[in-house]
Amino acid sequence: MHIEPGILPAGKILLANLTAVAILGRHFAGLLRSPTAPLRTLLAAGFFSLFMEAFHLPVGPSELHFVGAMAIYLTLGYLPTLFGFALGLTLQGWLFEPGDLIHLAINGLSLIVPLMAVHHTMGQRLITGSTPLSWRAILRLDGCYYAGVTAMVGFWLLLGEVETPLVAWATFAASYLGVVLLEPVVTMTAVRLLKRQEAHCLVDRYFQVRALRFACQTKGS
Repeated sequence: MHIEPGILPAGKILLANLTAVAILGRHFAGLLRSPTAPLRTLLAAGFFSLFMEAFHLPVGPSELHFVGAMAIYLTLGYLPTLFGFALGLTLQGWLFEPGDLIHLAINGLSLIVPLMAVHHTMGQRLITGSTPLSWRAILRLDGCYYAGVTAMVGFWLLLGEVETPLVAWATFAASYLGVVLLEPVVTMTAVRLLKRQEAHCLVDRYFQVRALRFACQTKGS
């Protein structure tokens, strides 16, 4: 989901920077309401960076990444994941790819905007327990999220000064089908493992899995 430097003009990069700052600024007060949210943000950034660096492959005009987004979102919460993406990209840029920092906001928005869309539609019902978790629900969650990510990459390419063939973007988008099939396994595994330990003080304090429930459970069980 990276957009390489040189594709977008300075004016559009500036607009992306202002948009990213506005989104994070709008949510910052909400993040601070929870005393454990800063640490959960660090955990989200760490897991996200680990997944991103573990597998990344150039495909077409961008890169295929294993993000682990929905596993992080369901177990650590919405705002820690939102800020964890931004922090993780910043750390990865400083440590591994300083040239990517010019597009930090652009690459951040490619992950953050789909997360916001998923959270405010189907995701919020899952993390509050009003809708039970199932393989179908998680697959749908992952599919919608990565459809948003690939759409955001297409949006940036349309705004770019370098012409990108549609088939190149389509190749990139199709490459995420493998992630959409694999990531639900990681997501379900992470949730089940943490749910088994939800009474442990560290899991209870630093992960948000108590409210999650599986399709075979009732709210009172």
